[in-house]
Amino acid sequence: MTDNDESSFPFRSLLVVAITLIGLLVSGWWASATPNRFADLVFSLFQIVAVSIVIWQACDPFADAAQWFGERWRLPGSVRGATLDAIASSMPELFSGLFFVIVAINASGGSAEQISVAGTEGLGATIATCAGSAVYNMMLIPAMCGIVIAKTRTKRPVIEIDSTVISRDGMWFLVCEIVLIMFLFQPAMHWIMGVVLLAFYALYVYQLYLDSKRFQRARDSVAAKFDGVAMPATDDLVTAISDAGIRPSLHLIAQVRRELADPSDDEGEPGDHETAGILFGLIQVKLTPAIGYAILVVCTLIAAAACYWLVNVTHQLAEELQVPLFFVAVIVAAAASSVPDTFLSIAAAKRGDDDGAVSNAFGSNIFDICVCLSVPLLVNCYLNNWQPISLSQNGAPLEGLFGLQILLVASTVVTLLIMWRDLRLTATKSWILVGLYGVFIGYAVLGSLGIL
Repeated sequence: MTDNDESSFPFRSLLVVAITLIGLLVSGWWASATPNRFADLVFSLFQIVAVSIVIWQACDPFADAAQWFGERWRLPGSVRGATLDAIASSMPELFSGLFFVIVAINASGGSAEQISVAGTEGLGATIATCAGSAVYNMMLIPAMCGIVIAKTRTKRPVIEIDSTVISRDGMWFLVCEIVLIMFLFQPAMHWIMGVVLLAFYALYVYQLYLDSKRFQRARDSVAAKFDGVAMPATDDLVTAISDAGIRPSLHLIAQVRRELADPSDDEGEPGDHETAGILFGLIQVKLTPAIGYAILVVCTLIAAAACYWLVNVTHQLAEELQVPLFFVAVIVAAAASSVPDTFLSIAAAKRGDDDGAVSNAFGSNIFDICVCLSVPLLVNCYLNNWQPISLSQNGAPLEGLFGLQILLVASTVVTLLIMWRDLRLTATKSWILVGLYGVFIGYAVLGSLGIL
C-alpha cells in the first residue's frame, strides 16, 4: 500500500460508514412504513454491517493498547499475537456467547423445563458462533493477509510462517478442538467440561510464558552483543538472532534495532510512535499505563453493547428467514464478530510481523474454544441450577451440529497442511483457503434450507 493509499484509507472507511448509516436509516424507515419480509431483511443486513463496524472500531484501540502493553512486557510477536491480540479480537465472540445464553433464558417462561430448552438453544448458538468464527479465523484471516501482502509488499510478497506457530499454536488448537468435539458427541454438556477447557487454556498460556522467557533471554544476548553499536548491519543482526536460537523476522529485527537506538524502549517507556488510533486512526491518543487501561475498559464496554445488538439482530434474521438460529449464528454472528481479527492480522502483516498475524488467528481460535465457549457454558449451567445442558431438541441432536464438527476438523487439518508446506503463504494458497471457506458457507446455507 502506498503512502497515498494509507492517507486515504480513513476517508474511504468513513465513506463506508456514511453509506451504512444512510442505508440503515432508509431501510429502517422502509421496514416500518411498509412492513414486509424483504424490507425487514434489508434492515437486518444493514444492522449487521453497522454492528460489525462498531465492533471493529471498539477493538481497534483495544488492540493498540494491548500491543503496547505487549511491547512493554517484551513479548515476542508470536506470543503477543496468540494472547493479547487474540483476546483483543475475540472479545466479540465471548460477549456474543454470553448474550445468546442470557437472552434465550430471559425470554423463556421461567419454568425449569422452559429454561432448560432455552439453555439448549442459547448454547447451540454459542457453539455455532465460536465454531464458525474458528473456521473463519483459520481460513479467511490468513487468506486475506496473504492476498493483501501479495499486492502491497513487492519485495517479499508472501507471508512467512514460523514453524513454532504451526507446531505450537496449530497443534494446541487441534488438541483443544478434538477435546471439544469429544464433548459435543455427548448427549449433554456439563459444567465440568467448561472447567476442563479453561484448564487447557491455562496450560497453553503457561507454555507461552515459558517461550516468552526463552525469547527474552535470547534477545538480551543479541542486544548485549551489539552493545554500543548504534545501527548494526541487517546481516549481522540476522546472524546474531539465529545464533541465539530464534528465527529472525523483519518485525523482530526492527524491534531490536529500536531498542539499540533507544534503550528507554527496553525499559518500557513509551515512545512518540506508541499511540492508539480512534475512529479509523483519525484521532491518535498517546499511550501511558493509565490511558492504556482506560482504553481497555471503555472498549470492552462498547464491544459488549455491540455484541448485545448483534445477538438481537441474529435472532431477528433467523425469524425473518425462518431458519434455525444455529445456521444464522454460524455465518452471520461468526463473521461479524471476527471483523477485528481480520484487520488486526492484516495490520500486523503490513508491519512485517508475519508471526503475529498468523498466530493471532490460531490464538483467537484457542481462546474461542477454551474461553468464549466455556464461560457461557458455565453461566448457562448456573442459570439452570448446575444441571447439564442438553445437546438435543425434540429428541434429536441439534440441527447442523454433526456436520459442523466434521468441517471444523477437516478445515483445521487442511489449513495446517497448506501452511506447513514451505512455511509460506502465497497468493495462490490464499485463494485456495478462500475457496474452502466458500465450501463451509455452502454447507451452512444448504443446512439452513434442510438439504443437508
